[in-house]
Amino acid sequence: MKSFVAVIPARFGSTRLPGKPLENIAGQPMIWHVYQRALESEASRVLVATDDERIAEAVRAFGGEVALTDSRHPTGTDRLAEVVDQLALPPEALVVNVQGDEPLLPAAAINQVAHLLADAASSDIATLCEPISDPQDVTDPHQVKVVVSTSGRALYFSRAPIPSGSLQAASTHYRHIGLYAYRAQFLRDFTGWAPTPLEQAERLEQLRALEHDRHIQVAVSSHQIPPGVDTEADLARVRQILGDVRV
Repeated sequence: MKSFVAVIPARFGSTRLPGKPLENIAGQPMIWHVYQRALESEASRVLVATDDERIAEAVRAFGGEVALTDSRHPTGTDRLAEVVDQLALPPEALVVNVQGDEPLLPAAAINQVAHLLADAASSDIATLCEPISDPQDVTDPHQVKVVVSTSGRALYFSRAPIPSGSLQAASTHYRHIGLYAYRAQFLRDFTGWAPTPLEQAERLEQLRALEHDRHIQVAVSSHQIPPGVDTEADLARVRQILGDVRV
């Protein structure tokens, strides 16, 4: 397949866990672990995109590549678009957005989403999902649901239970995994669009693409995706998984 660039947007400010990219996990900052997962993938290049010099210094310290970006970007997607321009990527170049708080993300998932977009010539974005096994997750607004066409294109994303019907039939519901592959030109186009009504109602920026008739290809993840780090409890769990036992 075509090569792809993995970009890791990372910001210092976080409502629930400020400074989390620099949180120590087993002797390394969290951003190091995310960077290693991306290096294990088939990416031809891995960069951290940040507007914070503290994060930039930490990445340089372990030999990683940094793209310093504008602090005024409202979303990580806007930050990616700036990196696309900094690198002068051609329109069809593939860019995978690896979230900076996913230290356990399997490299295979990064490869899967990149391959998915490479094979979907008419799509601008690719992303992954997984079946919901716990019926309570269907009604949880923090669990974003997705419905998909027979050809694998996203029809809609929502924080509400979709499709409707018996909430006990959890196997008919799919949780969206926030791992994306983009074509470089789409990222440039995206930054020129104002937030759209459905995007604002659901607080899901991928709906901006659907409202502009762009295609999002979706596949069920071939690997289980561990939860990311949003809270202190998440951080403690990841530390335990990676053998960072603290007294």
